[in-house]
Amino acid sequence: MTGRARLTVSAAVATLAASCAMLPLVDKSVWILQAAFLLALQSTAGVLARRVPLARPLTVAVQALTGLLLLTVAFAGEQAVAGLLPGPEAFHEFGQLVQEGAEDVGRYAIPAPATAGIRLLLVGGVLVVGLAVDAVAVTYRSAAPAGLPLLALYSVAAGLGQGEHGWLWFLAAASGYLLLLLAEGRERLARWGRVLSGGRTAPPAPGPATPGGGRLARVRTGRRIGALALGIALAVPAALPSFQGGLFEPGRRGAAPGSGPGGTTSVKPLVALQDSLNQPENRELLRLRSSTENTRDLYLRIVALDRFDGAAWQTTERPLTELPAVLPAPTGLATGVRTSRVDTSLTASDGYAQNYLPLPYPAEEVRAEGHWRYEPEGRVLAGERGQTTRGVRYQVSSLQVEPTAAQLAGAPAPPEEILRAYTRVPSSLPPVVAQTARKVTAGSANAYQQAVMLQDWFSVGGGFQYDTQVASGTGAEAVARFLAAKRGFCIHFSFSMAAMARTLGIPARVAVGFMPGTPMADGSVSVGSKDAHAWPELYFEGIGWTRFEPTPSRGTTPEYTVAEPSPGAEPGGGPAPLPDRTAVPPSAPKGTDACPPAQKKLGECRSPAAPVEGSGPASGGPSAGMAAGVAVAALAVLGLPLLPMLWRRRVRARRLGGPAPRARPGRSPAPGADAPADAAAAEHTLAAWRELTDSAWDYGIPPDDSRSPRGAAARIVSAGALQGAAAESAGRVAAAVEQVLYAPRPRPVPGLAEDVECVRAGLHAAAGRGARLRAVLLPRSTARLLWSLARLRSFSRRRSAAA
Repeated sequence: MTGRARLTVSAAVATLAASCAMLPLVDKSVWILQAAFLLALQSTAGVLARRVPLARPLTVAVQALTGLLLLTVAFAGEQAVAGLLPGPEAFHEFGQLVQEGAEDVGRYAIPAPATAGIRLLLVGGVLVVGLAVDAVAVTYRSAAPAGLPLLALYSVAAGLGQGEHGWLWFLAAASGYLLLLLAEGRERLARWGRVLSGGRTAPPAPGPATPGGGRLARVRTGRRIGALALGIALAVPAALPSFQGGLFEPGRRGAAPGSGPGGTTSVKPLVALQDSLNQPENRELLRLRSSTENTRDLYLRIVALDRFDGAAWQTTERPLTELPAVLPAPTGLATGVRTSRVDTSLTASDGYAQNYLPLPYPAEEVRAEGHWRYEPEGRVLAGERGQTTRGVRYQVSSLQVEPTAAQLAGAPAPPEEILRAYTRVPSSLPPVVAQTARKVTAGSANAYQQAVMLQDWFSVGGGFQYDTQVASGTGAEAVARFLAAKRGFCIHFSFSMAAMARTLGIPARVAVGFMPGTPMADGSVSVGSKDAHAWPELYFEGIGWTRFEPTPSRGTTPEYTVAEPSPGAEPGGGPAPLPDRTAVPPSAPKGTDACPPAQKKLGECRSPAAPVEGSGPASGGPSAGMAAGVAVAALAVLGLPLLPMLWRRRVRARRLGGPAPRARPGRSPAPGADAPADAAAAEHTLAAWRELTDSAWDYGIPPDDSRSPRGAAARIVSAGALQGAAAESAGRVAAAVEQVLYAPRPRPVPGLAEDVECVRAGLHAAAGRGARLRAVLLPRSTARLLWSLARLRSFSRRRSAAA
């Protein structure tokens, strides 16, 4: 295998090794085999293009076109021309899949299902990164910068991934990059010759020379440098925070979701709740006190998802306004409906950082610390300028709307704009959804009875089971699959009921937030991570947006949806309250398991409530030492790419910084009297020459050991397009070097440092923008560091052998 082919294989292997870090993100790993096969074909196209040979940009273009054709065959073959050539329909299909994939990534907890959109993002991302690595390392013959796209690929996986074995995936990615560097070292370093140097080298050890010994030394040195870099890279991330997936995301490295003091939890309204509901402990996020004694209906809304595309529910982006002192009256609420005012005081824990403020619905007045903006349609508050709920204290005055069944049953038709916006159902929704909705509500007399029948079918009579272990599901068939499987959690129930209500012409949306929390002995209510919930809201003119609860064993059934009033109910009032399905004993004896296995499976078990804020260390954030360590580690990581530039500047300053030695005037010294001065003059001149040739090397003119100093200077002048003072300066430095090498007694030459700087300025002015950036950030002459280490190790081994 040739050196170029070996480098191509190494680039592909490095890309796949970094891609393995994304394996834990998806529940099925078959996509990596597809990505490996397509990457091999794309790399083969690059090998053939370089053998022709084609120009470098054309080689990259051929590989990009090959990757596009491969993705077309794999993901849009039915829409492509002749099943291969991408046309407008194929690009439309790509756009749809990319959009669906992005939405699925934001919606699902890890591991996510391998939907078509997610597979396109994964496989396409591997091909794009593989193309970048192959182009930089093989086509343009510079393997070191190829680590940047590999780092980007690994960083995406590390930012989304979770688990205690993440270091294994980092090790795989780093090993792939190390393999690429070693392959490039064998292909490039073995062909480099020694440039003219005045530095001292170790004398050769006695005995026959070993063929290829210098090459082997460089390869071995490369291995050790790579191992050292790998060790540093493993040590630095150990102090950096990682990210977790799912609805509740701890911001403290190594913390399990929802665990540990000082962790940061962020509720994302558009992602699945599954990860939160499967947490081993119920971590307190909010503590509240309310003026109402009955907190069973005190749900806290974060946002409302009102846009349904057939595959998922999303929130519509609307402009935000200033938070008014008194919020406008709720949409659709008439004066004849019974309401009562509820005042609630809430405090968010220091570990709960969320951009939206959880509020009872409908809120009338909100007094909150910080900077908050108001969205009128959803009646939500969003933080601005980095404002989150972390540690925020706020007071809310809200209405407790208590409609009767008669009022809901007699509600008139909603306004046309409400119907048009909130009954929209995409054509991709399977017909079985509407058919099931009509079947379940057969015999109903009005929209209210249809809503109650849907709720009771899901929660009681339809044979559904609450199970947080069921995959969330996606795509246009997700609702149909759930209706057939009849197993899921609140996302499935709320999404499906809202979709079915829309098919019946009932305006519907999905609210995301928290169920009523656990009442505590001191009269407060603790809202924890396991209280995260989603429920449908249906619109009835005269009442407004009304909560329903289709999820079995979760939340509380609204009183206005109970078909028959219980005995003892007051005449004309609503039915008697049902037992609170969320109520659990506020405390359990220590050392005993007070939660039966059935409740554990349903996620109903709660851990003892967290202490009130400020009562212990659990309410505090990360320590100052940890913050300082993270800051130092982050600065170290950011400074790693600057090491070549900093090392090069240090070498330049050392070579040109010292003054040129001067001969003592006035008399002719005795032979050998000024030998130290002569040696210093020679060293100064050779250092200036090395800096000149290295500067030219940085700008793309590699050293040529076969030329004399004058010939090498002429080559630099010609290749670097130097003119005027820069060309003259290069000639003077070359003449000084020849005088040092060939004169019986070298004489000091003043002004060499200025001449070298003049040549560097000329090279910089003549180079293009890309060459300038490369010369500053990734100077090619840093290869001398490898040579120095190789010589040092070779010298050490020879001394050890001689001893």
